[in-house]
Amino acid sequence: MGKRTLSVALFAAMLTVAGCSGGASPSADETAAAPANPDDASGGITVLTNRTDLVEDGTMKKYADEFNKVYPKVKVTFEGLTDYEGEVKIRMNTEDYGDVLLIPSAVAKGDYPKFFAPLGDTSSMKETYRFTGKTDVAGKTYGIATFGTANGLVYNKALWKKAGISDWPTTTDEFLDDLKTVKEKTGATPYYTNFKDGWPLESPWTNGVGSISCDAQATDQLAATDEPWAEGSDLRTLDGLLFDMVQQKLTEKDPATTNWESSKTLLAKGKVGSMMLGSWAINQMRDAAEKADQNPDDIGFMPVPSQKDGKFCATLVSDYQQAVNIHSEHKEAARAWIDWFTEKSGYATKEGAVSVLKSEAMPATLQDYVDNDVQLIERSEAKTAEVNAIDNAAEIGLNKPDYRKKLIDMARGATDGSFESYIEELNKRWSEARQTVGS
Repeated sequence: MGKRTLSVALFAAMLTVAGCSGGASPSADETAAAPANPDDASGGITVLTNRTDLVEDGTMKKYADEFNKVYPKVKVTFEGLTDYEGEVKIRMNTEDYGDVLLIPSAVAKGDYPKFFAPLGDTSSMKETYRFTGKTDVAGKTYGIATFGTANGLVYNKALWKKAGISDWPTTTDEFLDDLKTVKEKTGATPYYTNFKDGWPLESPWTNGVGSISCDAQATDQLAATDEPWAEGSDLRTLDGLLFDMVQQKLTEKDPATTNWESSKTLLAKGKVGSMMLGSWAINQMRDAAEKADQNPDDIGFMPVPSQKDGKFCATLVSDYQQAVNIHSEHKEAARAWIDWFTEKSGYATKEGAVSVLKSEAMPATLQDYVDNDVQLIERSEAKTAEVNAIDNAAEIGLNKPDYRKKLIDMARGATDGSFESYIEELNKRWSEARQTVGS
């Protein structure tokens, strides 16, 4: 696997599962909470994961072996699913969707109590864990994040230095100028869209909402505006940057032939300058550098090129959330796994990601952010359900690749249209959708 270990489910979470009934209605016993840190958990549990790579290379088994030193009576079996979202959505029409699973983006937030066992009161859990608002329903938390990620751009520092650039750009215009310099002085592709794979045009870009305005509620506020792409807005700035990069020929020549796995090697070798991705990607790029006999320290991470009051900001968002199947016959064992994996496994640290535990420091992968006083803003999820309902009604897809693919095709002349006309259309569709949602 090795593609997005994070953030597939970040902005579009809470769409309704089509035809998802979850089997029979749960009984009173089935709706019992999954208690925290059970002392005497036992039984066999199945853990569903999107990390097929970690299942296949034995990494998950090593985690299970460590877990069994604490809970010897629990047998853990892993199922790595390549099309995680698609396969789990189908399985959730039954009661058989594992004991522990990553909450699919297709499940509406309000439906969490139908499918998952509550893990505790949000009021108390938020003191310990980040991102509890993501799965809070009526004061109960239904999932604990595997880790968090900061938004920004992964880039090849050696390549940028070769082009004579040492400082992070503070505006989108500066960034475009830097990309031109990279192209002129090194011959490298300044920016790589990963157009063909699609997903790099989803959450890595949409997660930037809040980083430009330095506003934790920026995403929530989309529910209250008729013009998300208004002049000066975060979305307009982000999508305008993408459009300009392509129009100014600062991206790959043929976006239809891009490839995610090979793009990591291209960036590691300095053949590509930068990509908009979450901080989860840093370690994957550094691993690619080692495999290509390149210096992993050449892989850097910079914030979105924009400042507020002289400071960079970056949104901090949740990865997939681990939850307990409400139909599980071994809820205590399932919860024991989630608690241990969150608090004791060291998974977030190994992935170079932000720990869900508030007591943990920022990972070494974000040391440049720490050193340069980049302000990390934990994104509010209070209005995510409303935002997604509007987005669905407008048929735009803020966390789908289609509308940004169309933007790229316009920018490269593959289809008719201008940035201004397209943005006007998006605003109109959003405004009309707002009038229908909840009415």
